[in-house]
Amino acid sequence: MTTISFDKKQVKMVAHRGLSGLECENSCAAFVAAGNHSYYGIETDVHVTRDGKYILIHDDHTGRVSDTDIPVEDSTYEELCQVRLYGNVGEKAPGRRDLVLPALSDYIRICKHYDKVAVLELKNRIAPAHIAGIVEEIRELGYLEKTTFISFYWENLLDLRRLLPEQPLQYLVGFDLVWTDELAENLKKYRIGLDAHFSFITPDRVELLHSMGVEVNCWTVDTAELGEKLAAMGVDYITTNILE
Repeated sequence: MTTISFDKKQVKMVAHRGLSGLECENSCAAFVAAGNHSYYGIETDVHVTRDGKYILIHDDHTGRVSDTDIPVEDSTYEELCQVRLYGNVGEKAPGRRDLVLPALSDYIRICKHYDKVAVLELKNRIAPAHIAGIVEEIRELGYLEKTTFISFYWENLLDLRRLLPEQPLQYLVGFDLVWTDELAENLKKYRIGLDAHFSFITPDRVELLHSMGVEVNCWTVDTAELGEKLAAMGVDYITTNILE
């Protein structure tokens, strides 16, 4: 198993949930695999546990990636640490004993070790106090300057902007969002990049956003043909499970 090469031009590549095309998504193994490749950044998803800790998983429940199905934000950190993740990509079979849900600090330390930008998605609407707590934990680990925060929740990004006037932020949008001039103006106003589903990206939108000083990321791009098409449009970042 290996990554898929393509002509990425000057695009910065972000490993989606770590190098999840080769390793179990959002695991330390996936983060280390991405660290050992040429990726600019490593993306992951953070939730707040019932007892106020920060743990990494995409879904609101653990059942898709484990044979234990419990709600993430209604469970304690200790309960979530007992969950064992599936091993091989696409196989619902118990994995290695090291395949557990990482803490935020595990991920940041791996990004720091490999000198990769941490691209951290705030899942769901997170209370401002916990947003501040996440920021402080990353700051204490000495990696805030190499962290980009992303979220589907505009309110999360506004809370971050109040805390961190110069921090790189990106607004996640899906393919079903309707393009409006107001969206572009708000991105410019708050100095927030766009992180859009690839189907939302067009050459005209990339050109307009760049003219406003707004960077463009796109997710999740897993074929060389699509990657080259987006690179030719001039996107700044491509988020991928397997391209390199």
